[in-house]
Amino acid sequence: MKKLILLVACGVMLGNIAKAQNTGMKIAYINSAVLLQSMPERINADSSLAKYTRTFQEQIEIMTKEFQTKLQAFQTGEKGMTDAMKEVKTKELQDLQARIESTQQSAQEKIQQKKQDLYTPILEKADKAIKDVAKEKNYDYIFDVNSQGGGIVYSKDEYDITPLVKTKMGIK
Repeated sequence: MKKLILLVACGVMLGNIAKAQNTGMKIAYINSAVLLQSMPERINADSSLAKYTRTFQEQIEIMTKEFQTKLQAFQTGEKGMTDAMKEVKTKELQDLQARIESTQQSAQEKIQQKKQDLYTPILEKADKAIKDVAKEKNYDYIFDVNSQGGGIVYSKDEYDITPLVKTKMGIK
């Protein structure tokens, strides 16, 4: 089903490009990766994110060293321990390992959220600039060569056939 939708979308896009060549439509492209790499805000965001990430890495390293120290002590003294003491120490190691894993998962989620928080304004600024240039230069479509399949990042509303297709399908 996805292939069919992709095929139809490509057909519509190619049809519009062919039509554009005959009607004087203006089409352009952008490489969003190059644009984002050149934005000073991205450099600051990357630096801030790296600093934020290091705080979690340091915490996890401390916990991992503690685990290794306790594991080594357990392995060294295991022969002289009672079964009850072995059970207590094993449980302690398991709990510490679970805490490390939980901290790692939590850190990944927080880092991902921080990245989103930092990058959203940057991406919105880039998107606005692309749309502003498109309107100023009267482009009908702008494709992103960095997107998979060269996705459209701007098109005039008049070329959106979604309402027509929805009507054809009986969707309101």
